[in-house]
Order: sequence, then structure tokens, then C-alpha cells
Amino acid sequence: MQEFRKLDVWKRAHELVLAVYRASQNLPKEEVFGITIQLRRAATAIPTRIAEGCSRQASSEFVADLRRSVAATNELDYLLLLARDLGYFQPETYDSLSAETVEVRKMIYGLLRRL
Repeated sequence: MQEFRKLDVWKRAHELVLAVYRASQNLPKEEVFGITIQLRRAATAIPTRIAEGCSRQASSEFVADLRRSVAATNELDYLLLLARDLGYFQPETYDSLSAETVEVRKMIYGLLRRL
């Protein structure tokens, strides 16, 4: 069992969630229960799964949570692309959030390799 707040990957994933929340604040009101909630849920799942995994007694359980976290990065990456293609995000916003999502995914894979 380890403290999730000490993991650099969790810190980076948390910052990604904050960025997604900021970027999604200005999405159309009719998307509140559509893409807005989907984006936020997918982003939030990334550090949530990392934190949850840190409470596990067995490393195999932590690995499973990290894999779910990777799956959430893939989901988020697609939703960001969808938001861009629908014209909800400017290309610069999409590029920044997508690049950060990829970096978080790489960090999770790095942690998986160490486990």
C-alpha cells in the first residue's frame, strides 16, 4: 500500500483532470449531459484508478487498476478528438490536452513496467 499523492503519474493525471474541467466549461449547454460529462468522467477515471490501485494489497490488483487507467486515457483521447471535430475545442486546446493525455499514458506504462 502506498500514498497515491506521492506518485508523479497521479499528480500529472490530476493536472490533466483540472485542464479538462477548465476546457469543458465553455461547451454548449445542450452538451452538459453529453460530451461534457463524458470528458470529465473519462479524465477523472485516470487518477481515480491510480489512487484506488494504491490501496490494494497485491501488486496484481494495482496492475489491474493501472490497466483500467490506461483504458481511460484512450477513452479520453477519443472524446477530445470528438470534441475537436464537433467544433467544441479549438485545435490548440485539443493538441494540448491530447498531448498531455499521451504523456500520462506513457507514465502509467512506465509504472506498469516497474511493477
